[in-house]
Amino acid sequence: METESEPYVRLATLRQLHQVVANLNTARSLADTLQTVADGIVAGLGYELACVNLVRPDGDLVVAAFAGNTAAEALITGRVGSRTSWERRLGMGEAWGELRFIPHTEGWVLLEDDVPQWYTEGPEPRFAGEWHPQDRLYAPMYASGGGRELLGVISVDKPRNGRRPGAWGQEALQMYASQSAIAISNARLRANMQRALVRLEREQQALRASEESFRQAFEYAPSGMAIAEMGGDQQGRLLRANDALCRLLGRPASAMRRYSFADLVHPEDIGTLLRTSAEGGRAELRLGRRDGTYVWVSLRNSVVADTADGPRFLLTHVEDIEERKRHELHLAHRASHDALTGLPNNAELRARLSARLCERPQGVRQEAGRALDVPDYPYGDYADGGYGENGYAGGYGEGDAESTFRTDGFDFDGPGVPYDHHVHAVAPATDGETDDGTKGLAVLFCDLDGFKSINDRFGHNTGDAVLIEVARRLTTGVRDGDTVARLGGDEFVVLADGLGAADAADLAVRLRNAIIPPIRVDGRAVRVGASFGIGWAVCGMSVEEVLQSADQRMYIEKRSRAKVHRRAG
Repeated sequence: METESEPYVRLATLRQLHQVVANLNTARSLADTLQTVADGIVAGLGYELACVNLVRPDGDLVVAAFAGNTAAEALITGRVGSRTSWERRLGMGEAWGELRFIPHTEGWVLLEDDVPQWYTEGPEPRFAGEWHPQDRLYAPMYASGGGRELLGVISVDKPRNGRRPGAWGQEALQMYASQSAIAISNARLRANMQRALVRLEREQQALRASEESFRQAFEYAPSGMAIAEMGGDQQGRLLRANDALCRLLGRPASAMRRYSFADLVHPEDIGTLLRTSAEGGRAELRLGRRDGTYVWVSLRNSVVADTADGPRFLLTHVEDIEERKRHELHLAHRASHDALTGLPNNAELRARLSARLCERPQGVRQEAGRALDVPDYPYGDYADGGYGENGYAGGYGEGDAESTFRTDGFDFDGPGVPYDHHVHAVAPATDGETDDGTKGLAVLFCDLDGFKSINDRFGHNTGDAVLIEVARRLTTGVRDGDTVARLGGDEFVVLADGLGAADAADLAVRLRNAIIPPIRVDGRAVRVGASFGIGWAVCGMSVEEVLQSADQRMYIEKRSRAKVHRRAG
């Protein structure tokens, strides 16, 4: 029967239980919480020994806290028992609600398993219900919710009253285990939150450091860098430009934000810019400076995102390649131009002439009345005339602009034959006095008369100066679209498109007259003459055949002229 003092004992125990449960929520870390759980059992529930076994991520249980015996604490704290052995224990003995009691009569089979254990010595029980030193009492701790996730197991030993706990003691231990599970879950949550906060802070610090590194790398990069928008109405608009790019283009950063690269690129390079791939794209093109000049740059593009799902931007690296391009153009110019006069050389002349020729001969010359209404002239606008008496004012012949360009060189071979887009080079009729109106590509072969005697009498320096001046006079006497080339020595060739037979003859006369005036070299006046042979580039002919034809006509013309008119010096 319940003694008269038992209600008072229960009340005192309840007060102690309330206090130790309150202490569970004051621990600051998971380790402190686990030790508080063990200490609370010894302080408030009347047991001399308490051990807290915590489930690890791999499922096994480790002795995480011990209270009541420092020697036992040092011996078994940190030791691990397998999940299988614990599940065996929690399935044996007597179920006291959520508790599991294994009397010494059954527990002897557990002496050799891998669960850490601490034995206390004591006498054999003298009466029923007395606690035996090998009795075992476990209080499982489950996470809140319906899943019954095992968090750990509290094991207790040596009740101070020497008895197995009654209903009141069992209820108190079970309730304490439940509150301990809540406290452990909260401690783990706090620990996870603290780790997450620390990790977030580190990531933010790393992000800030990365942003600062990028800002410094962007702002202080020795070459130009820019960030532009991608997509939307402001596609390609510059958002940021570093100092190097602003200096390169001579524009302040505030002004750069009003432009896109499409606004700054040279008109001839806009196609190159549009073809440049957005991701990893590269291009070499010209960008406009504030003073109206252009600079060659190399663009390298990469796409970056502000956030995982945020807007994308185009990061462009702009490298000044003006010197390299100038060097490349210089090398290309040297490879295709004469070093002395700066005129296109033999190879460049042949390349330009080859571009106008094809292997297919001109089939049927079109009648004047079947010419295109709006002809396309590759060397400029000749509708208002070509070489007239004053060089540019009038036309080549007496006919009007319409009759001048009736024969255009396009082939129409009849129904069923594909249209030939090539502009065939044709030759005007030269076997009679009547000009048939055909316009072709005239090839004027020029050989200087008397140049050898100047070289022999005055030396190569004087001869070089004469060649330079003759090149200048020939270049001045032709149109912008025409070609004046030096074959070598004292031989020059002029390519002039869109000329009739009379126009070519007129051009040869005027160029000869431009060469004849004295040339002053080192205070001395020297004179050279010139013989011209006129050939015509015609599709079906080779470049060599065209040049040989003009060369032969030049020698015929040279022999036909009186020797006095060819002498110079």
